[in-house]
Amino acid sequence: MQVLHHMEDERLDPLIDQFEDVDFVYVPRQGDIPEDAFGDVLLTIPRDYPNLAELLDRGVDWVHVTSTGIDGFPLELLGNRVMTCSRGAGAIAISEWCLAMLLAFEKDLPSVWLDRPPERWFTADLGALYGKTLGLIGLGGIGTAVARRALAFDMSVLAIRRTAAPSPMEGVEIVSSLTELLARSDHIVVAAPATAATRHLLDADALAEAKPGAHIVNIARGDLIDQDALRAALDDGHIARASLDTVEPEPLPEGHWLYSHPQVRVSAHVSWCMPDSWHLLMAPFADNIKRRLASLPLYGIVNPDEEY
Repeated sequence: MQVLHHMEDERLDPLIDQFEDVDFVYVPRQGDIPEDAFGDVLLTIPRDYPNLAELLDRGVDWVHVTSTGIDGFPLELLGNRVMTCSRGAGAIAISEWCLAMLLAFEKDLPSVWLDRPPERWFTADLGALYGKTLGLIGLGGIGTAVARRALAFDMSVLAIRRTAAPSPMEGVEIVSSLTELLARSDHIVVAAPATAATRHLLDADALAEAKPGAHIVNIARGDLIDQDALRAALDDGHIARASLDTVEPEPLPEGHWLYSHPQVRVSAHVSWCMPDSWHLLMAPFADNIKRRLASLPLYGIVNPDEEY
């Protein structure tokens, strides 16, 4: 087996050491592809593909994307090739990030920290996760990990999902409509895939249905939220805060209103980061290499026509 990849650093060394009979062939993301670069598999990140069409024609019949989201991949070039992704590999780090954002909102962090004597000691106007309702838009690996942690804080957890499947865990209530979820939720975590069906899922009409004072956390993709509509909802106080690890566009340009809005907390798409995060992202690919070598079906296959 030969694996074409774009990794110029040592991140693939553990895989190279693990699979001595697999050839890992580096190809540049841009520019000319070496004439002798052929492979069965393309290991890639879902963005910046100037030479993808030619690369896929170098014998590739399986593409693995090192993320959960595949929205940056030009699916029209995929053809009949199999695509897999590292679905759910970032669930631990991302779910912890979500709970950190929820706690920061309720506990008024970091504003509660002191740099001078306060007007009063021993009391503060702080909230709690206990007794609050969390609404999950999406209940895949990440959404389920967020739910598990929220339940440990004695939150009520609602979720809406693409399929009619029952809840994968006790304590999570599946609701039938986005309107119901928004109306009942104190905190809303966006964890759905980016597809044509989910673009601007949270638009002006949807945000108007949200519970007054709700807090929105987006760790999915920026285009699931209509940011102009979000700005209006923040300005009039209907939405209390937006904690956004994903925005549109990325990178966010200097001077963008999201940087300076007092009710926005924006971060640089880092919720997936933790020690060994790259190892976790590569683990599904390593498992699938073993399955491919054993002629077994691959896990984590992406259906490009699947919608939320």
